[in-house]
Amino acid sequence: MIQQFIDLSHTIFDGLITYKGLPAPIICDYISREQSKKNYDEGTTFQIGKIEMVTNTGTYIDCPFHRFEHGSDLSEIKLEQFADLEAITIDARGVLDVGPEFFIDKEVRNKAVIVFTDWARNWNTPGYFEGHPYLTGEAAEYLKAHQAKLVGIDSHNIDDTRIRSRPVHTTLLGADILIVEHLCNLGELPANGYRFNAVPPKFKGAGTFPVRAYAKLETDDSPDFPKTMRH
Repeated sequence: MIQQFIDLSHTIFDGLITYKGLPAPIICDYISREQSKKNYDEGTTFQIGKIEMVTNTGTYIDCPFHRFEHGSDLSEIKLEQFADLEAITIDARGVLDVGPEFFIDKEVRNKAVIVFTDWARNWNTPGYFEGHPYLTGEAAEYLKAHQAKLVGIDSHNIDDTRIRSRPVHTTLLGADILIVEHLCNLGELPANGYRFNAVPPKFKGAGTFPVRAYAKLETDDSPDFPKTMRH
């Protein structure tokens, strides 16, 4: 049995714009290696970094508190809600509004449902923010009714940002179904047969935060193992 890990997270760097209108992160030294020299013997230095950012930066997870004042925040979410989840990939490339028909013949119950739109190819460009794919409200209602555990997408937003309402966030987070946005490398995933992880720090009073999302695949190299989406 061969174990493979696929990184599904974008790199966060100083000046990165994740969401148009929100500030970029500032990543810098709090104590530089040069400054630390005075505290240690010769040849021993350390760097302590400082990061200033909004919580919606990079690849991040949304929990109910993001949408609802009295919803669970990051400190109240159990690990099993975003760690080591059985997952499936939904191929929605070339589609603007991803409706319930993409999920009807799939087993989504208690799974991480990962929606591959290939929009991540526009990451860190002006085109990423406009005309992006999204799930419809009806799709969210279907996923709620069929008890998905988490829904992820490699797009700018899981909702249609051309309108002021957010039916997908409202439906999913209202049902304690977590959301991961701004994923990447979803074309490297198989249709099923892998585990999904997107664990944030345990913050009180925060409803969203960056994650190091990744997939874990186990294969015996047999021809029956699910092929990746790009094959």
